[in-house]
Amino acid sequence: MKKPAQATLIFNPLAGPANLAAPMALVADLWQARGWHVTIQPTQAPGHATELAQQAAVSGVQLVFAAGGDGTLGEVANGLAGSETIMAPLPVGTANSFARELHMPLPMLRGRHQLLKAADSLLNGRIQRMDLGYTTDGAGNGRYWLLWSGAGADGYLVEHIEPRPKWSKKLGRFGYMLQGIALTTNFPAVEAKIERDGRIFEDHYLLALISNCRLYAGGGITISPQAKLDDGLFEVWLFQGKHIAKMFQYGALMKAGRRDYPGMELIYGRSITIHTTPTMPCQTDGEMGGYTPLSCTLQPGALRLLVPASAPEDLFEKPGIPLATLTNS
Repeated sequence: MKKPAQATLIFNPLAGPANLAAPMALVADLWQARGWHVTIQPTQAPGHATELAQQAAVSGVQLVFAAGGDGTLGEVANGLAGSETIMAPLPVGTANSFARELHMPLPMLRGRHQLLKAADSLLNGRIQRMDLGYTTDGAGNGRYWLLWSGAGADGYLVEHIEPRPKWSKKLGRFGYMLQGIALTTNFPAVEAKIERDGRIFEDHYLLALISNCRLYAGGGITISPQAKLDDGLFEVWLFQGKHIAKMFQYGALMKAGRRDYPGMELIYGRSITIHTTPTMPCQTDGEMGGYTPLSCTLQPGALRLLVPASAPEDLFEKPGIPLATLTNS
């Protein structure tokens, strides 16, 4: 008898507003009916998902589900970076920015039907290699990331808003926005120097955002519509200004498809360093990521990723491999 393929399902029981244990069992049943052996492992503390993912990779597990928000996905990616184990995202967080990037079904208010639909979409998906960013903060702490890293207004917001209360999680991106508007009114002006592959940019910046994807702000803004997850380049957005009101203007312009407004600058690179005066908090994948100075390097093809058939084909430069080839081999 053929041995079933091995998968580990890592989930954050605190992601979103509802209990996730029962829905995770349904996901495991769905995949086990298709020939997989699935072990369920809830996280118990921040960073635990990284440990569990590392253990799975060392044990030769072929695939690891990352069930949670973007923070949980980032933790699992840190555990799998550089390995041959595949990461399969399951969106059960609040913003689910990465799942939106992949056009995955989103389980609104923890609807089990939509969650199973997302899990089923992965069964017919394809395996792609994607680039990761690697960030080192001013204290020398390093971590991989999937979506973005940055310093300025968004890092300031993350530092003051997390961990989020349940009422905010229940309101999803709207709850985040309500908290954010109140907090960012106190955001100070920042002098920044950005080094990009040897070239230097200096000005007052509200935000320096290093992006590895197309979407931003919980998937609400398409910031880099031509970006690819395996093109070997960061898109680096520099937003000039001294007053936070300008940042809201930039956001509205980008929401309307304007990316050429004075004060907004897009550059590309593989190695980025951000220095600020005063020292500013940073974010990576929407989680607190230390304080400036911040150094980011691109890690080409560092993660094997399972994407649904619904994922845009032009999101990657290179063709993927159907998951079925793994289970049929």
